[in-house]
Amino acid sequence: MSEPLTLDQVRHVAKLARLALPPEQLEVFTGQLGSILGYVEQLRQADVAGVEPLAHAIKLTNVLRDDEPTPALPVAQVLQNAPATDGPFFKVPAVMGADEDSAG
Repeated sequence: MSEPLTLDQVRHVAKLARLALPPEQLEVFTGQLGSILGYVEQLRQADVAGVEPLAHAIKLTNVLRDDEPTPALPVAQVLQNAPATDGPFFKVPAVMGADEDSAG
Protein backbone atom coordinates (compact mmCIF):
# COMPACT_ATOMS: atom_id res chain seq x y z
CA MET A 1 0.00 0.00 0.00
CA SER A 2 1.67 3.16 -1.17
CA GLU A 3 -0.57 5.85 0.30
CA PRO A 4 -1.71 6.09 3.92
CA LEU A 5 -5.43 5.90 4.66
CA THR A 6 -7.31 9.14 5.07
CA LEU A 7 -9.98 9.94 7.64
CA ASP A 8 -12.52 10.18 4.82
CA GLN A 9 -11.69 6.65 3.68
CA VAL A 10 -12.14 5.31 7.22
CA ARG A 11 -15.44 7.20 7.55
CA HIS A 12 -16.57 5.65 4.27
CA VAL A 13 -15.61 2.12 5.36
CA ALA A 14 -17.35 2.66 8.71
CA LYS A 15 -20.47 3.84 6.90
CA LEU A 16 -20.42 0.76 4.63
CA ALA A 17 -20.06 -1.44 7.72
CA ARG A 18 -22.82 0.55 9.45
CA LEU A 19 -20.53 1.45 12.32
CA ALA A 20 -21.06 4.68 14.22
CA LEU A 21 -17.50 5.73 15.03
CA PRO A 22 -17.05 8.70 17.34
CA PRO A 23 -14.76 11.38 15.83
CA GLU A 24 -12.11 10.86 18.51
CA GLN A 25 -11.74 7.21 17.47
CA LEU A 26 -11.41 7.91 13.74
CA GLU A 27 -7.70 8.70 14.01
CA VAL A 28 -7.08 5.57 16.10
CA PHE A 29 -8.91 3.38 13.59
CA THR A 30 -7.15 5.08 10.68
CA GLY A 31 -3.78 4.05 12.10
CA GLN A 32 -4.94 0.54 12.97
CA LEU A 33 -6.51 -0.09 9.56
CA GLY A 34 -3.39 1.27 7.89
CA SER A 35 -1.26 -1.22 9.85
CA ILE A 36 -3.56 -4.08 8.87
CA LEU A 37 -3.47 -3.12 5.21
CA GLY A 38 0.33 -2.84 5.38
CA TYR A 39 0.51 -6.38 6.74
CA VAL A 40 -1.82 -7.64 4.00
CA GLU A 41 0.49 -6.02 1.45
CA GLN A 42 3.43 -7.94 2.95
CA LEU A 43 1.44 -11.17 2.63
CA ARG A 44 0.67 -10.41 -1.01
CA GLN A 45 4.40 -10.30 -1.73
CA ALA A 46 4.90 -13.88 -0.56
CA ASP A 47 5.69 -16.32 -3.36
CA VAL A 48 2.91 -18.90 -3.27
CA ALA A 49 3.39 -20.31 -6.77
CA GLY A 50 2.86 -24.05 -6.67
CA VAL A 51 1.36 -24.01 -3.16
CA GLU A 52 -1.93 -25.85 -3.02
CA PRO A 53 -4.70 -24.00 -1.14
CA LEU A 54 -5.65 -25.54 2.20
CA ALA A 55 -8.74 -25.36 4.34
CA HIS A 56 -6.65 -26.11 7.45
CA ALA A 57 -2.94 -25.84 8.18
CA ILE A 58 -2.88 -29.33 9.71
CA LYS A 59 -4.64 -32.53 8.72
CA LEU A 60 -7.87 -32.95 10.66
CA THR A 61 -9.41 -36.31 11.41
CA ASN A 62 -12.57 -37.14 13.28
CA VAL A 63 -12.02 -39.14 16.43
CA LEU A 64 -15.15 -41.18 16.71
CA ARG A 65 -15.88 -44.24 18.76
CA ASP A 66 -17.69 -47.22 17.34
CA ASP A 67 -21.46 -46.98 17.61
CA GLU A 68 -22.15 -49.89 19.90
CA PRO A 69 -25.50 -50.34 21.65
CA THR A 70 -25.40 -50.33 25.43
CA PRO A 71 -28.11 -50.96 27.99
CA ALA A 72 -30.44 -48.01 28.59
CA LEU A 73 -30.59 -46.21 31.92
CA PRO A 74 -33.43 -47.16 34.24
CA VAL A 75 -36.48 -44.90 33.82
CA ALA A 76 -36.26 -43.74 37.44
CA GLN A 77 -32.68 -42.58 36.91
CA VAL A 78 -33.57 -40.77 33.66
CA LEU A 79 -36.44 -38.90 35.34
CA GLN A 80 -34.70 -38.12 38.64
CA ASN A 81 -33.70 -34.55 37.63
CA ALA A 82 -36.82 -33.73 35.63
CA PRO A 83 -38.72 -30.72 36.99
CA ALA A 84 -42.05 -32.54 36.51
CA THR A 85 -43.09 -36.06 35.56
CA ASP A 86 -46.29 -37.89 34.79
CA GLY A 87 -45.69 -41.54 35.53
CA PRO A 88 -42.79 -42.72 33.37
CA PHE A 89 -42.88 -39.56 31.19
CA PHE A 90 -41.47 -36.03 31.26
CA LYS A 91 -44.21 -33.50 31.94
CA VAL A 92 -43.90 -30.35 29.84
CA PRO A 93 -46.11 -27.29 29.32
CA ALA A 94 -48.66 -27.59 26.55
CA VAL A 95 -47.57 -26.00 23.29
CA MET A 96 -51.15 -25.49 22.18
CA GLY A 97 -53.85 -25.09 24.78
CA ALA A 98 -56.75 -27.54 24.74
CA ASP A 99 -59.26 -24.67 24.95
CA GLU A 100 -57.95 -22.85 21.84
CA ASP A 101 -60.29 -22.82 18.88
CA SER A 102 -58.29 -24.66 16.21
CA ALA A 103 -61.16 -24.75 13.71
CA GLY A 104 -60.31 -21.23 12.57
